[in-house]
Amino acid sequence: MFEFVRSHTRLLQFVLVLLVFPAFVFVGVEGYRGFGQSDPKVATVAGRPITQAEWDNAQRTQLERARAQSPGADAALLDTPAARQQTLDALIRDRVLLAAADKLRFNVSDERLQRVFANDPQLAFLRNPDGSLNRDLLIAQGMNPQQFEQQLRQDLAMRQVLMGIGGTALAPAAATDAALDALFQQREVRIARFESKNYASKVAPTDAQIEAYYQDPANAASFNAPERADIEYLVLDLEAVKAGIKPSDEDLRKFYDDNMARFVAPEERRASHILVKSDKSEPADKRAAAKAKAQSLLDQARKDPKSFAELARKNSDDPGSAAKGGDLDFFGRGAMVKPFEDAAFSMKTGDIGEVVESDFGYHVILLTGVRGGEKKPFDAVKTEIAEELKTQQAQKKFAELAETFTNMVYEQADSFKPTAEKLGLAVQTAKDVVRTPAAGASEVLANAKFLAAVFSEDSVKNRRNTEAVDLGASRLASARVLDHSPARRLPLEAVKDRVKAQLVTEQAAALARKDAEAKLEAWRGGASAEAALEPALKINRAQSEGLPRPLIEAVLAAPAEPLPSWTIVDFGELGSAVVRVDKVLPRDPSLGDPKQLATQYAQVWGAAEAEAYYAALKERFKVQKMPPAARSPAP
Repeated sequence: MFEFVRSHTRLLQFVLVLLVFPAFVFVGVEGYRGFGQSDPKVATVAGRPITQAEWDNAQRTQLERARAQSPGADAALLDTPAARQQTLDALIRDRVLLAAADKLRFNVSDERLQRVFANDPQLAFLRNPDGSLNRDLLIAQGMNPQQFEQQLRQDLAMRQVLMGIGGTALAPAAATDAALDALFQQREVRIARFESKNYASKVAPTDAQIEAYYQDPANAASFNAPERADIEYLVLDLEAVKAGIKPSDEDLRKFYDDNMARFVAPEERRASHILVKSDKSEPADKRAAAKAKAQSLLDQARKDPKSFAELARKNSDDPGSAAKGGDLDFFGRGAMVKPFEDAAFSMKTGDIGEVVESDFGYHVILLTGVRGGEKKPFDAVKTEIAEELKTQQAQKKFAELAETFTNMVYEQADSFKPTAEKLGLAVQTAKDVVRTPAAGASEVLANAKFLAAVFSEDSVKNRRNTEAVDLGASRLASARVLDHSPARRLPLEAVKDRVKAQLVTEQAAALARKDAEAKLEAWRGGASAEAALEPALKINRAQSEGLPRPLIEAVLAAPAEPLPSWTIVDFGELGSAVVRVDKVLPRDPSLGDPKQLATQYAQVWGAAEAEAYYAALKERFKVQKMPPAARSPAP
């Protein structure tokens, strides 16, 4: 697969200087350095910049991958500031590991490269049935074999950097026991609950208290009407572009002819076989005897083909098919071992071929059926082709229309009508839009970047079209504010019932806490708590018995000595609880095999050590992120 690269090294070295390799993951060959001077940098690793364009491209790659995995997902939820930051962190990580691999001279031999390609399940989609590289699929991914080899070498070298640390870490037994105890140790407890709702009838806020609570700046946000805007907006996306595209019949027919292989159903064969099992490690005489037996069965089957099923049931060493008369049902290429496949796909229906040797032994094969291989007629796939061509042409046309959209919403900022008419878009409206995505909002109205543009000072004050906002996933949007209501404090009269209810809840919770503290002090002093305590429970972090997480954490953080141990848990507005820990019990064996759990913890320990090593590498290679003011978020 890689012979051309090895025999044309000098030529490729020259070519690599001139070309930029598409990124297979995030990191690739850092081409165009000379042209990147005007491209703002967002981070540096070992003095080398990561540019805004590289960040943008990596984010687009992430979005495309996420959409491919979850086509129905809302792209706006995938393109958040946090997600973009994760993409930048991944870029930095790859650059650090690449620099470390280079510094440590981690080279990947041709033999290891070939072995990984042949065996790594994550690369299975790029392997043909015979194990060779699927060049057509690779080209569809935007790469050629040389680029793929170079990127795979990089990935394997980077993997070595942390594998030497994380893969060899040993978790100390004491640390392992302490960690597993923290997760799986059981405690027997009894709980006394002090719920706020049971104290609500004991509080009656006065008008003065309600007024004071309303006026308290700490509570102001609870009684404000948020800033709102009525807007109109335009969206340019692939669907809008596709709506204006109608491929010609000539284009459809040409696509059909150029991609004929896509419209041919894969050929499948159905066969029955008789297996005489013989391992290749067996002595020659045993192998010869097995082959002779297979030849004898072949002669019998050819003499009376109708007896094949009975011969298979009585003589075949393949238990899966023998009971079915040797039937293997239909299979395609790549499903069987190669000698068997080659024989089956060279036979005609009804043929009984020569004895075939494979890793399993000797086969007598009867071909019983052939299907597939038929070409789908043009009319049957015309609609499918039209949709694909529309998508392809829309993707090509989008960049041109995006520039028109961007320019027009800026240059004719007091109306969307000219832009909508020129591009065939519909002007949409929305009422009561707020700065943060409202519950149930979707698409554009759930996008934080779009909402930030809507409520920008220029948009609100001058009622001009916002700039074209890149929402990712080939979508642009612009909005114009029609009406705006600033945030305002609602009058007390309008929210008095809400203020009172909130104040009652807080006062009831305070009473519950006070009562719990008093009871706890009395019980610790020796007073009987039996009447207040619920029946005993056994709990741990893995089996919480439906109890709130704060209570679980408080119970497991309580002192194990002396017992019984008392603790109090505050649930805020819901009230409080007093917990008595009566017993500390060993780990529940039903939660997992101790050795397996220790192995899993060792893996976590190794991952932690690898992360610590990576942090040290970041220091060594002087990773710097530019301050937000010096960079813009990736679209």
